[in-house]
Amino acid sequence: MQAQMLAPAAVLVVWTMIVLFWIIPPRFGSLAKVDKSELSGKAGGRGQDLEGVIPDKANWPAHNHTHLHEQPTLFYATVVILAIMGAGAVDVLLAWGYVAFRILHSLWQILVNKLPVRFGLFLVSTIILIALAIRAVMATLFYNPGALPT
Repeated sequence: MQAQMLAPAAVLVVWTMIVLFWIIPPRFGSLAKVDKSELSGKAGGRGQDLEGVIPDKANWPAHNHTHLHEQPTLFYATVVILAIMGAGAVDVLLAWGYVAFRILHSLWQILVNKLPVRFGLFLVSTIILIALAIRAVMATLFYNPGALPT
């Protein structure tokens, strides 16, 4: 069951890389249209320096990429804990649910970015992550292979 538990994490890593490359076309396309004087004096600038310089929608993929380096780090640790301890089918299902909602959250934030729906997707993924974290605590604190239903 370890491989099945690690697969959702691997998919989320690949998705994060896809979003990384998704940043390039809107940002460079928008930068080509910007008056270069707005960027002068910003040697070694960062992506956040483009806020207010290029259209908001061109920054949405970068915002989401940042989000994929925040809460999902807890997901990765939780998945590894459960894989080591012996994940059950419920854990694998929850992990896939988390990944599905994070991908939906990404797509919504990058393409539409209306806050109520985005927050709902984030909330569902967070609840799933909480369930996974509780199961990881149970698997470690009460180490007993029979303690978690499969």
